[in-house]
Amino acid sequence: MAGVVLVHGLYHRPEHFAQVAADLRTSGAEVVVPELHRGSLAADTAVVQAAVDGLGEPPVVLGHSYGGSVITGLRGVAHLVYLAAFVPDAAQSASGLGGASPELQAAIVPEADGSTRLDPDRAADVLYADCPAHLAADAVRLLRAQAPCCGRGVPERQSWKRAPATYIVCSQDRAIDPRLQRRMAVRCGFVREWRTGHSPFVGRPELITGLVRELLDDAGSPHRAGAGATTTR
Repeated sequence: MAGVVLVHGLYHRPEHFAQVAADLRTSGAEVVVPELHRGSLAADTAVVQAAVDGLGEPPVVLGHSYGGSVITGLRGVAHLVYLAAFVPDAAQSASGLGGASPELQAAIVPEADGSTRLDPDRAADVLYADCPAHLAADAVRLLRAQAPCCGRGVPERQSWKRAPATYIVCSQDRAIDPRLQRRMAVRCGFVREWRTGHSPFVGRPELITGLVRELLDDAGSPHRAGAGATTTR
C-alpha cells in the first residue's frame, strides 16, 4: 500500500490531523504528517519533500489551505489532494491567488516580532464553525503563531501539471472563498465538493479518510485507475 503525507496549513499543527492519521493507520497505511512553520514556503516544501522521499514509493499527498502551495512544489507523488487549498501556477503565490477571506484576515493579530496569530474567538467561527463545539475548542487550542511571508512564497514547480490531482471544494468555507476554490479546482483533473467548512479533518474526518482510501486502492490496482475521479456536488 502506498503511503500518505498530510500537510497542514498556516497556524495549524500536525496534531490537527490526528484523527485522520489514526484512522488511515488502522487501514494499514503508513502516514506521515510533517511539521511546517519552517519560516518560508521553500523550507516548508523541503521538509515535506523529505517525508515523501522517505516513504520509498510515491505517496498520496494531501495539502490543506496554504499546504496546497507546499505540495505544488513536490516531486515523486502518486496523487495530489488539494483540500480547500491554493493551487498556484508559475509565478503565483497563495496571496496572489486571492489569499484569506476578509473574515480570516480580521482574525489575524500581529505580534511585535513580525509573526501573527489568530484571535481564538474569531478563529473558532472562521475555521471550525461547522464542527462540534468540543472539537472546535480543542482545534483552537492547538493553533500556533505563524512566521510572516509564507503565503507570498512561489513554488519552484507545479506538480499538479505532472501528477493526478483532486480538488476538494468546501462549500461552507469562511476562510477561503468557495468561489475562489472552484476557480482553482479547474487546474486539477478531478473535483469533489463537500458541504463543510474549512476544516473537515476536525469535524468530518471520515470524508478525508474515505477519499484517501479510494486513492490508495487506485494506486495499488491498475484495474481501478480513476476511482477518485467522481465529481460530487
